[in-house]
Amino acid sequence: MKELKDILGHLEVKETVGTKDVTINSLVLDSRHAGPGSLFAAISGTQTDGHKFIDKAIENGARVVLCEHLPKEIKNAKGVTFVKVGDSARAFGLAAGAFYDFPSEKLKLVGITGTNGKTTTATLLYQLFTGLGYKTGLISTVENRVAKRVIPATHTTPDAASINLLIHEMAEAGCDYVFMEVSSHAVVQQRIAGLTFAGGVFTNITHEHLDYHKTFKAYINAKKKFFDDLPGSAFALVNADDRHGHVMVQNTKAKVKTMALRRAADFKARILDNSLEGLHMELDGVELHARLIGDFNASNLLTAYGVAILLGQQKDEVLPLLSNLRGAEGRFETVKNPESGVLGIVDYAHTPDALEKVLSTIHQLNRGKGKVITVVGAGGDRDRTKRPLMAKVAAHYSNTVILTSDNPRSEDPNAIIEEMKAGLPPVATTVLAIVNRREAIKTACALAGNGDIILVAGKGHEKYQEINGVKTPFDDVRELTEALDISKSV
Repeated sequence: MKELKDILGHLEVKETVGTKDVTINSLVLDSRHAGPGSLFAAISGTQTDGHKFIDKAIENGARVVLCEHLPKEIKNAKGVTFVKVGDSARAFGLAAGAFYDFPSEKLKLVGITGTNGKTTTATLLYQLFTGLGYKTGLISTVENRVAKRVIPATHTTPDAASINLLIHEMAEAGCDYVFMEVSSHAVVQQRIAGLTFAGGVFTNITHEHLDYHKTFKAYINAKKKFFDDLPGSAFALVNADDRHGHVMVQNTKAKVKTMALRRAADFKARILDNSLEGLHMELDGVELHARLIGDFNASNLLTAYGVAILLGQQKDEVLPLLSNLRGAEGRFETVKNPESGVLGIVDYAHTPDALEKVLSTIHQLNRGKGKVITVVGAGGDRDRTKRPLMAKVAAHYSNTVILTSDNPRSEDPNAIIEEMKAGLPPVATTVLAIVNRREAIKTACALAGNGDIILVAGKGHEKYQEINGVKTPFDDVRELTEALDISKSV
């Protein structure tokens, strides 16, 4: 619970109508979740305008309404305080920080942004700092962790109230560090407004989320804003191997550091050997073996190392722990049938760049020993420009491609597959179209022989498939495991 007057001092208020002597016991963005004593923020979103639901929020008990324009007529508004601000989304973020007593100031919060690698890097850092003996928090696409307690994740970056509540719980649990994915949506929608970051990390950027940002430049600027807003006390660690890395930190006040595998950088590593058994690397002049596979994971490990050093950890304590770190669920996750010799890989790769990284890694490590069979789709109600590119990449690196459903959402999965087919080269590899994802995975396993590799891409850690607005249970790892008949072979 918090007094409204204690929150208002942290907002840029244009006008207040009603008493400031109000006790608030919850912050909500959805009028359906409002209750007695709630503060409801009316935010003008891309899909709906929260101002249309002020009546409903008040009806459900909201005592304070945060808005950008005062309603002309409100039913049952007696005893309700209206707070007019220039940007409801930003004000809500600032209000959330004040409501939970600015929890991000009570620990060291590091944000990781980029198109690919956010989840793995955040997860590696959580594991690393836990291994170093610290109580650590994690906010990621796969899961949230308050020290050892696991809280299921619903978004890459939750809403501002949920973020501050999570960090508040982490501070109360005695967490010293929190590692958090920061999506471009979260930056634009002000979900991280008011948070105090000890550091920011840029992994890479490729074409993604253009359905939301409309242009690649706008997408870059969304990522860049995160670094623009970092304080001078923070660090900004950027991937120098990505040509957009320097753009991210052009206007930052933070201390800029770089890491790279291929260019000169503050933190440098090189791959000595890369196999399906793991990585052999030289990092900061020291050789190490890691369980993780692929160039992209070498970059993720280097990033985790750089962050640890920038947070004051000792090199000789960090390096030994890197060898035993595991990737995030659904990121290059492998299952193998020892009898048939077929290797299955599940990866969240749902962009052309991510898919190319995974498939090029498989191609490099496979060395032509077995066929590569790729099962891939594209999400509905999302960026349509990437669909033909996904098919093109899959065809380039695979012996057989099975185009199937991802999360078609409200779209016709057959139509999505047809759009993907437009990217196939004139003389393509063997391509099948099987709309049912379970049947597509089963078919891939039936086609595979000794030494072959099956990649099931696009959904990774997700435990559902969304079709016509309905989410039904679906787990790529489980489906692949059952189709490979691993339980009977072990």
